[in-house]
Amino acid sequence: MFNLPQALKRLVIGKAMRSEELGETLLPKRLALPIFASDPLSSVAYATQEILLVLTVGGTAFLYLTPWIALAVVALMVVVVLSYRQVVHAYPSGGGSYEVASKNLGPNAGLVVAASLLVDYVMTVAVSVASGVANIISALPSLADHRVMLAVGFVAVLTAMNLRGVRESGNAFAAPTYLFIGAILLMIVTGLVRLALGDAPVAESARYGVMPEHGKDALAGVALLMLGLRAFASGCTALTGVEAISNGVPAFRAPKSKNAASTMAVMGITAIVMFTGITALALIADVHITENACQLTGYPDCATVPQQTVIAQLAAAIFGGSDSILFYVIQAATALVLILAANTAFNGFPLLASILAEHRYLPRQMHTRGDRLAFSNGIIALAVVAGGLLWLYDADVTNLIHLYILGVFTSFTLSQIGMVRHWNRTLATETDATVRGTAQRARIINALGAVVTGLVLVIVLATKFVQGAWLAVLAAVVLWVMMRGIRRHYDRVAEELTVEDPHEESARPSNVHGIVLVSKLHKPTLRALGYAQAFKPDTLEALTVEVEKESTAELRAQWDEFDVQVPLKVLDSPFREITKPVVGYVRSVRRGSPRDVVAVFIPEYVVGHWWENLLHNQSALWLKSRLLFTPGVMVISVPWQLSSAPRADRPARRAPGSVRRGEPARTAKKVQV
Repeated sequence: MFNLPQALKRLVIGKAMRSEELGETLLPKRLALPIFASDPLSSVAYATQEILLVLTVGGTAFLYLTPWIALAVVALMVVVVLSYRQVVHAYPSGGGSYEVASKNLGPNAGLVVAASLLVDYVMTVAVSVASGVANIISALPSLADHRVMLAVGFVAVLTAMNLRGVRESGNAFAAPTYLFIGAILLMIVTGLVRLALGDAPVAESARYGVMPEHGKDALAGVALLMLGLRAFASGCTALTGVEAISNGVPAFRAPKSKNAASTMAVMGITAIVMFTGITALALIADVHITENACQLTGYPDCATVPQQTVIAQLAAAIFGGSDSILFYVIQAATALVLILAANTAFNGFPLLASILAEHRYLPRQMHTRGDRLAFSNGIIALAVVAGGLLWLYDADVTNLIHLYILGVFTSFTLSQIGMVRHWNRTLATETDATVRGTAQRARIINALGAVVTGLVLVIVLATKFVQGAWLAVLAAVVLWVMMRGIRRHYDRVAEELTVEDPHEESARPSNVHGIVLVSKLHKPTLRALGYAQAFKPDTLEALTVEVEKESTAELRAQWDEFDVQVPLKVLDSPFREITKPVVGYVRSVRRGSPRDVVAVFIPEYVVGHWWENLLHNQSALWLKSRLLFTPGVMVISVPWQLSSAPRADRPARRAPGSVRRGEPARTAKKVQV
């Protein structure tokens, strides 16, 4: 029989892979770069824009701070990349910041890192997709009203691609990432060549003045410092996703650590060159962009026409506007890579979640690989939460960005402190001069990284907390508490299930009392009675509840007519309840003989359509849900397959006992597909 859901599943994610094929999914460096580094590479597309958006609250008076803020971001990126290269070599198992903090600072610090990263991975998907949609709208303003639908649709496409496996998603996403890198570098080189030839590009927005927000045109002292720090914190979005490579080391081909460290170096150099180039061109072209388009004096229809992004303005200034093919190439490549930047999170989140599940901090299902050997449950969980955020915040980058990067710098800081402790322990025991020299240099790098990222964390908290970052902090705290609770639950269950006395705990019960639940005398009831008799319990009885006297009388008559050799017990139910009398009777049998076991056999229908479940098995479901909580009671379902049960499951031509009952054999019907 044709199975439509299964066919659709195979169409979306492909043919299932054997566990032995896991080695074939390992990545060469050319694929690992777009998979794990698409987020930090694409962040340069909006990092400069976020700096300018903050500085223009005071008009154009404070744009002179832009190069200094950009220089600080570049210096920070260098320190972080060098620090994480140390992590890759020291902890190649794939735990990244979580493993470093857990092993060197304790499990609670490790959970802080894990909670922060999980929140940040969700934000990476939301911000990257929203930013990609914003670039599409810059090229095609008519799509502005469909912003949320486009964003959620892109998340669904990314989810489907990642469910197909790491290698396949890498093959699909490599070309757009390399196209983006090539297009941005071409734009930077062209812009700088034009500058050298005396034909500097000028952005269309340069002709618009910028009205400062009320009271923000004459900032000085502490207020000016806070504005600069806030712009720096927004520019630090360029560092998001840097840690993903350290989490994904196991996905690299051997030698894993070396390949991962090389990929991280290439990523860092490329991101710095692109970020520096875009920022320089934005200043050369005199790009003006504000949070509210109506701050731009002379901007037409500011209430309805969205501003172009910085990348779009630069592409138009350098290559020409809508008349230039390269303008659309830049916009298409930027939109694609921003959307695909979410793929970094689609790889990092499931990997980290699987490690946490292995350590019993998340549900064990997160450690299960799907048909294509990807951690499917983690991928789906990430997509659902990120899609919900995009819908809640209308896929607006400015609103979402305030929730961003807090988790990144929390993990950065704690991991670097952990690495300092790691090198301290190494130096305390190591005697080889070469190894000690390497460890001392690495400790200096990590110590510098801890100090710098710690300062940035404080700045981010101070400047973004009241603007919405408190939600990210709250989410991380809730997640931390939840993971601790999950771990306590798993530990408690493991302690309860630990075998202390195998002889006592495997001892057979004194007696087994069998009870078959009966509603009417039909084939499922007879099968349940036969199945119960095959168990040979010490006592066996059938149990029914008298809701209507006429039905009970008819059941008694049939019982005598068919000469059923199992005694039938009838429970009175004056209020027409079924569950309560049955549960009460079963528990009374159990109380009368605490060393005995009560086995309850429940006939159930197996149906082939979802709506048929609404018409059958409701009483059985409620009874099982109550009886399962009673110690010493075993609940046994005895299925009866109705004719609507899927033929693909190949049910037996004859049900057990059909020969004894004299039932004719069923002839198989040919099904044409």
